[in-house]
Amino acid sequence: GYTGMAERETPNGPVTVLAGREGLEATLDSVLTGMYGWRKTEIDSKRRELVAYRDQDFTARPGHHVYLTIDSGVQHIVESELAEVMMRHNPVSASAIVVRPRTGEILAMANLPTFNPNEMESSTPESRRNRIVTDQSEPGSTFKIVVVSAALTEGLISLQDHIHCENGRFVFAGIPLKDDHAYGLITVEDIIAKSSNIGAAKIGIRMGPERLYQYVRNFGFGSRTGILLPGEVAGTVHQVPKWSKISISRIPMGHEIATTPLQMVMAMAAIANKGVLMKPMIVDRVVDEDGSVIMQHMPQPVRQVVSEPAARMMVQALKSATSTNGTARKAQLDCYTVAGKTGTAQKPINGQYIKGKYFSSYIGFFPADNPELCISVVLDEPKKGYYGGETASPVFQKIAERSANYLAIPPERIPATNIAALRN
Repeated sequence: GYTGMAERETPNGPVTVLAGREGLEATLDSVLTGMYGWRKTEIDSKRRELVAYRDQDFTARPGHHVYLTIDSGVQHIVESELAEVMMRHNPVSASAIVVRPRTGEILAMANLPTFNPNEMESSTPESRRNRIVTDQSEPGSTFKIVVVSAALTEGLISLQDHIHCENGRFVFAGIPLKDDHAYGLITVEDIIAKSSNIGAAKIGIRMGPERLYQYVRNFGFGSRTGILLPGEVAGTVHQVPKWSKISISRIPMGHEIATTPLQMVMAMAAIANKGVLMKPMIVDRVVDEDGSVIMQHMPQPVRQVVSEPAARMMVQALKSATSTNGTARKAQLDCYTVAGKTGTAQKPINGQYIKGKYFSSYIGFFPADNPELCISVVLDEPKKGYYGGETASPVFQKIAERSANYLAIPPERIPATNIAALRN
């Protein structure tokens, strides 16, 4: 956000002051801005106050200080890695967010292209927009975590159940659905690891429209998260009566639905957090001019979206997705086990999917079984590759590795190269 000049009414008439214009500065302007003092009294002929006739006396108050959950070190890491991917893949835009799954605290949030708040005249509305909360799009395969974890909660599947993926082509309601590879009979765990659209569709069909819709809403899709940032959109979740005849097969793979990057990272963080969805936090506390805390924000659980056992099974499947067997091998970390999911969604324009235009994403967390950080990376129309595993996963890997070092997150293991060096 940024500040600018604005006109404010005071007891002595309007005055021009510095005020929050966009972002958190606008949302928290009343907290950050002090209060003018005034005195209602009488004076004598020599303009000296007649204290006995003083009627009102309000002391001026300076503005409060707002402390964010944003960590400047992690923020710098994210911004520098997004700048690198902008040069490497030349996307229309790139966004990333880092969250603590257990608390919902946002440690970093960045969008590129961006703007210089000191040179507002050269900025554009597009560069000032916080795409993480204001932009919605079809999420693609990252959304498969919803249908699979929901079906695990309902007891309709287990990770080792086998589902036939029709050798890459499945006709439902007369319309074909394809996978990138021809899979036959594979496990539910492999449906996540290999990102089978057909496997996710068949699980969604088992769920049925009403149950699937309820889980989608429980995960927070179709509603604003309530984050203290302006311009947040709710996304698009159609009610069941408005679904098409193929919706039950397309929504599980992240089509016919629109989400924000913030909604998706919080959904993944819920899986990491034993199935509990948290409200995103960006403000930690408000402090007055004396240093006293006058408002302390605390972590706020929203609801249990899937069962704890289902969340554990989902973590296992998401670890497979980042293994040598999955689509996100480039997200692997030397010292930590990663759980996560890739997404590659074609961009619809005027109701038609456009070949060559994709949203590529990766959302993951680590250490997988005791998560400290959940990180989302979203690229709009990357060049030189478009699969999320090729373009977004390496950005996750670099942000995660640097953030882990900066935050001193204890490693799960020592890399083999380090062990060899110690032996020598």
